[in-house]
Amino acid sequence: MKTIKNKTVLITGASSGIGEAFAYELAKQGANLIITARSEDKLIDLAHKISKEYNVKVNVFTGDLLKKDTPVKLYNQIKEAGLTVDLLINNAGFGKWTNFLDESIDGYEEMIEININALVKLCYLVLPEMLQKGDCGIINVASTGALQPCPYVAAYCASKSFVLNFSEALYGEYSKKGVTITALCPGNTTTGFQSIAKANTQGMTADTAETVAKQAISALLKKKSFKIVGTANYLQSFLPRLLPRRSVIMIVRNMMNDRVNSRKLV
Repeated sequence: MKTIKNKTVLITGASSGIGEAFAYELAKQGANLIITARSEDKLIDLAHKISKEYNVKVNVFTGDLLKKDTPVKLYNQIKEAGLTVDLLINNAGFGKWTNFLDESIDGYEEMIEININALVKLCYLVLPEMLQKGDCGIINVASTGALQPCPYVAAYCASKSFVLNFSEALYGEYSKKGVTITALCPGNTTTGFQSIAKANTQGMTADTAETVAKQAISALLKKKSFKIVGTANYLQSFLPRLLPRRSVIMIVRNMMNDRVNSRKLV
C-alpha cells in the first residue's frame, strides 16, 4: 500500500490492546474504520472517541470469531452496509501458557478457530475485491513465538507459526498484484493478553501496543512481508538459524518451565 489516508480498514479484536492501538493510529493517519469484537459497549465507546477526535467514519459490527460462521456473517454485513475493505487487520486471537495437557481440548479448538480458521476465512473473503482495486493490504498478527517451537505454549506458538508462513506465502502470490500481506511478530506487549494466557512475564521487557501498531503500519507501507517488533526480538530470531533445533527447544523449555512453575506457586 502507498498510503493509509482515506482507506477503509477492518480491524478484528479492536476493543482493546493492539487492536485498539491500531484503530487510533490508523484514524490518526486518516483512515476510516470498521471495528469488530465481541464487546459492543467497548466498540461503541471506542467509535465515538475516535470519530470525535479524528473526524473519520467508524463502523461497528459485533461478532464472536470463535463461531465458525462469524467471518462470513461479518463480511456480508460489511457489504450490505455498502462498504469495501482496503486493509484487513487480523488481530483477534489468544493463547495459554501451560503444560499441554493442563488445558482442555475445547480450549485448543477455540484457539485454533480464532487464531487460524477465522483469519484464513477473512483473508479469503476480502482478497478478490482487493485484487480488483489494487493498493490494498492485509496485516496478520503473528508473534515472535512463531519463530521457534515453544514448550508450554505449544498450541499457541504453533498457530502463530501458521499465521507467519501463511502470510508470507500470500505475500509471494499477491504482492506483485497490488496487495501487500505483512505478518506482524510482536514480542511481549503491554495488553490484556498476559491475563488471559495466565502468563508470567515478570522481568521481561515489553513494547507498548501503540509501538507495535505504528511499526506494523510502517512495515506494510514499506511493502515488507513480515515485521519483528523490537531489536532484541529481531536478534533472537536468528537463534533457530544458528543453533541445532534441539538446542533451541531446550533453551525455550528451560526458560518457559521456570515461568510456568513460578506462576503456579503464586
